[in-house]
Amino acid sequence: MIRKYCQAIPKISKRFCSSSIGTKLSYYHRTEGEPFKYITVGELLQNAAEKYGEKASLITYSEKNRISFAETLEKADRLASSLMNIGLDLGDRVAIWSPNYEFWYISMMAIARAGLVCVTLNPAYTINELNYCLEKVDIKAQKYFDMLIQSSKRESSLKHIIINGNKKLQGAFNYDDLLQTSSEYDLRKVTELQAAISPDSGAMIQFTSGTTGKPKATLLSHFGMINNSYFIGMRNEFHKKDYKLCIPLPLFHVGGCIISVLGSLHHGNTLVFPSPHFDGEAMLRSIVDENCNFFAGTPTFCVDLLAKQKSLNLPLPKIELACLGGADLSPQIVKDLKEVLKVERVTSVYGMTETSSAVFQTLPEDSNQSVEEFVGVVGNNVEAKIIDNKGNLVPFGQPGELCIRSKVNMIKYWNEPNKTKEILGEDGWLKTGDQFILYENGYGKICGRLKDMIIRGGENIFPKEIEDFLNTHDNILESQVIGVFDERMGEEVCALFRLKDQTKHLTQEDVKQFCKGNLAHFKIPKYTIIVNEFPKTPSGKIQKSRFTEFFKEQLENLK
Repeated sequence: MIRKYCQAIPKISKRFCSSSIGTKLSYYHRTEGEPFKYITVGELLQNAAEKYGEKASLITYSEKNRISFAETLEKADRLASSLMNIGLDLGDRVAIWSPNYEFWYISMMAIARAGLVCVTLNPAYTINELNYCLEKVDIKAQKYFDMLIQSSKRESSLKHIIINGNKKLQGAFNYDDLLQTSSEYDLRKVTELQAAISPDSGAMIQFTSGTTGKPKATLLSHFGMINNSYFIGMRNEFHKKDYKLCIPLPLFHVGGCIISVLGSLHHGNTLVFPSPHFDGEAMLRSIVDENCNFFAGTPTFCVDLLAKQKSLNLPLPKIELACLGGADLSPQIVKDLKEVLKVERVTSVYGMTETSSAVFQTLPEDSNQSVEEFVGVVGNNVEAKIIDNKGNLVPFGQPGELCIRSKVNMIKYWNEPNKTKEILGEDGWLKTGDQFILYENGYGKICGRLKDMIIRGGENIFPKEIEDFLNTHDNILESQVIGVFDERMGEEVCALFRLKDQTKHLTQEDVKQFCKGNLAHFKIPKYTIIVNEFPKTPSGKIQKSRFTEFFKEQLENLK
């Protein structure tokens, strides 16, 4: 029997929020009037197809394709039945290795409908990185590209390869062919299977961004993905407006496949994929041509998007909402989005792969100042606390490590029980590794990664504060602040930045004078380095862990 869920709209109300106000310690729990939804991703798709029918679910701008919710379900079930017919069983892993195409979207849905586990892979992986991921989670089937042939020749669990496109590879299945092989009996089997798939079971394995060390395979449940995406959509008011969502985010990342893809299924919104990979011009033109009134992305994407619009000056439609996460959101970016792209409202989200995406988000009624200053308020049905290095709660308003407890947390790291225990305790609290400040009203502010904190002569310095200020300079496009070794002070502050106008030089003295009177003297960068680009993950996160390697020569010249 298909599980049904309540359609009532939750009311954001203080009476559903609790905190340790009596002791003034940083613990906050936000509950809502609406309960969790106990359904699977496959059931969500079926509900959406029944409710929204012929409305467009996806437009792939680069492919010039357009499919409805009903067509999405039909294609997904045809592919799901083919996956079952080639011998895949409940719980087997199927990886998608592809940029943002319709193929990705349908494959994700088909894997869920067949009761398999979707493993999302970065299409930029080298053969060694690909092999690491395939071996890590015992892949049974894999979609896309001929480098897989090299991988399949190794001793591995890889059994099947499915190729998207006209290219024929010996021993591989063709995606379009698989869509044509299903009988009506096969399709009925897929529908009947849904009752046997538990919402508590694993639905997806996302590899962490790999900003430090090798990426970990994070197992997420149907339940966590369904509920996180639903409540994020409610905060974005997807249920109140007919948004057309422009999504440049990579689908192998939680922001793309959970916030965007699943969020649109809950509320019947149309997705627009502007290009296979992020392309600022393609994104702007898809917004114009498809009349998009919403976009999601990262602040890093926005830097490039804003620069592109300044050069093209396209006649953009009314953009009602921009939802940004994945990196720190500076006040300057919020200001530029409103002035250059004419975005009416900007919402900020904070989360991580291990929490099935966002666990903090701004509210619809929040002011611009709130969006600029905070990452939002604690998510629906989420507990948050801030601890010191001994595990004790700190008072509200003081920094410490953010911990999250919720049903949306990951199940585990695949085949890594020790690393799972390091981050996820038996009590359900997940350590984020982020230095964070929580306030009595449930709003939070990120200070930065714990490992990024600079300790200069005993003073704790959070790079984000300095970066936010530097980004207000009229010739600084993007800045990053790190600590560099100093024999006397332990560490000194070093600022690296990209310039808006390369012809206008910016000296260390210029930066010092700009900061004077606005930052405490010990926070003013002692060193400055002008760079052309920062190393980034494909999801848009800047990889400070690679700065030593990436800027080796410049950093050595500081000594």
